[in-house]
Amino acid sequence: MVNPAARLARPPTGDARMSLVSAFVPIWILTAVGYAACRWGLLGEAAASVLGRFVFHLAMPSALFLALSRMPLSGFAGRPLLAFGVSTAAVVGFGWVGASWLFGRRPGERPIWGMAAGYVNSANLGIPIATQVLGNVSFLAEVVLLQVLVVAPVVLVALDRHSDPAGRIRVGRIASLPVRNPVILASLLGVACSATGLHLPSTVGASLTLLSGAAVPAALVALGASMDRTAPSRAEPGELAVITALKLVAQPVIAYAAGLALHLSAPQLLAVVVCAGLPTAQNTFIFSQEYGVGEAVANRAVVVTTTLSLATLAAAAALLG
Repeated sequence: MVNPAARLARPPTGDARMSLVSAFVPIWILTAVGYAACRWGLLGEAAASVLGRFVFHLAMPSALFLALSRMPLSGFAGRPLLAFGVSTAAVVGFGWVGASWLFGRRPGERPIWGMAAGYVNSANLGIPIATQVLGNVSFLAEVVLLQVLVVAPVVLVALDRHSDPAGRIRVGRIASLPVRNPVILASLLGVACSATGLHLPSTVGASLTLLSGAAVPAALVALGASMDRTAPSRAEPGELAVITALKLVAQPVIAYAAGLALHLSAPQLLAVVVCAGLPTAQNTFIFSQEYGVGEAVANRAVVVTTTLSLATLAAAAALLG
């Protein structure tokens, strides 16, 4: 078995650092396409909502199921993943609480605020970044598992609780969430298939592959389309500044400090900091749209952190590579 510590990263080349921007271009283009299409009336007024629900209920679950069912569940790099987990818990937790302390956000909005601050874009952007800067995606796969199986369910349980008009904690409702929520259900089924070695019939797998391929472009188009309409809640500049600072400065710095405390090697530190410095995932906006809370904050956080994260990632590659 390959030693997880040895396979985390290889020193990036100058060409890899220079080509970081190529990973961002498709994201910017598809977001702009969504904005322009909605601005010109090509998709209708409900475009962002319909696309968001398509991603949440169909495309994203398909993508998560396929990714997790093909992902080995053994050989984790424990200390590097712990360092990343510490940074995620610290930033998501501070964002969750800070949304109330600093900006008076309602309880239902706070999970989205925390997710915007610390849930990284580990899929469509993380994969090309990890390939170019780290040389492989082995550690990124572990980050995906941590986010999908730990962070996302916590956020979704909180959102589901606050979707109740009385805000009550109902054990039965929480217990049934994995069955009612397609994201959690697909993730659990994917892990079960990976653990048991179960393979789907080729026709089913091919169908899910086609459907999962629409997840990222549809989410980005929905993100862009939502920028052309008035969101139900505003995103104040101060909020965006704090979220951006948490996401692109605090999270990678905490990950670096935790990595040093855990005596990680230089390649391990690079992998942890680069993954922590990835921008806010568009899943944050999809979740906010599905539950109807914090849409403006999530939307702007994804756009702003994606635009500015290139500087964070380039700095990490230059200083630690």
